[in-house]
This record gives sequence, structure tokens and C-alpha cells, in this order.
Amino acid sequence: MRWIGMWKDSMEELKDVRVLACCGVLAALSIALKFVASIDIGEYIRIGFSDLPGMTASVLFGPAVGGIFFAVMDIIKYMLVPNGAFFPGFTLSALVNGILFGMVCYRKDITIARIFSVQLLSKLVVSIGLNTYWLTLLYGSAFFVILPARILTGLIMLPIDTMLTFSVLRLMDRLWKQSLRAAV
Repeated sequence: MRWIGMWKDSMEELKDVRVLACCGVLAALSIALKFVASIDIGEYIRIGFSDLPGMTASVLFGPAVGGIFFAVMDIIKYMLVPNGAFFPGFTLSALVNGILFGMVCYRKDITIARIFSVQLLSKLVVSIGLNTYWLTLLYGSAFFVILPARILTGLIMLPIDTMLTFSVLRLMDRLWKQSLRAAV
């Protein structure tokens, strides 16, 4: 029952003009970060920070808004910077990522343990699991051939992403709460 209420509340967020405006600003930031803060390492590994605005949307507005935000941004960023062929599997991965962050963090205190757990879950399910599978379908590589490099990248990025995400989300949470108080 708790999950259903969370989804309903998240869907209700879409009716608030302030939420839509905030999502628009976060989308612009995500696009800017895609251009200036992404590094490709070979064909299979990309390190970037353009997902931080999506994580913020998921935490502030819930799994429904977060999932939609991530999926739409995946398509928009592909249209702006097409790297290879479009593959809907990566859009599904983005949707799952937004839902994960929303389910774990929506209307909950932003703690380092919570952010670490959702980052770990995201890395295992999305980055190492789904995205590695999509890459094997796209490039015909064997799953277990590219898996070690993706696991290594996940292990290296886990503490970095945790600290960065924790810092950004705490800041954005405070700013959002201040803006809501100022609007009342």
C-alpha cells in the first residue's frame, strides 16, 4: 500500500507548475552537463555527470516523475549528441534508474547510507546488468568479455558517485524546501 501511495503522490507532483518549471531547469542542466562533463573510455564505458539532475528530480518528485524525466532526457540527449545507433534498451535503463532513485529516496532523509545503497543498486541493476546486456546486443560482444571492465568502472565510480550525489542532493533538497517556504 505504501508503494501505491508513493506512486500516486509522485504522479500528483506533475500537476504542480513549480515542479514542471524545476524539471525544465534540471533538464537544461542535464543537457549542459552532457556536453561538458562526459568522458568516453573506449566503446563500452562512459563516465559522466549528466544524470545528477535526473537523480535530483527523482528524489524531489518521486519515482514516476524521476522515471519519466530520465527516459525523456535519454531520448533528448541522444537527439542532441547521437553516439551510435539509437537503442531503446538504454531508454529503458534510464527509466529504471529514475524509478530506483525515486523509490529509495523520495520524501526520505538524504543520508550517505541511503545514497550509497541506491547508487550500489543502480550500478548492479542498470550499469552492470542491463547496460552490459544492451551493449552485447548492440556490438555482438560476449557478455562476460566486457563485464570485468564494467564491474571495475562501477567499483571505482561507486564512492565518487555516492559522495557527489549526496552533496548535490542535500543542496538541492535544501534549496527546494526554501523555495517552497518562500512561495507560501
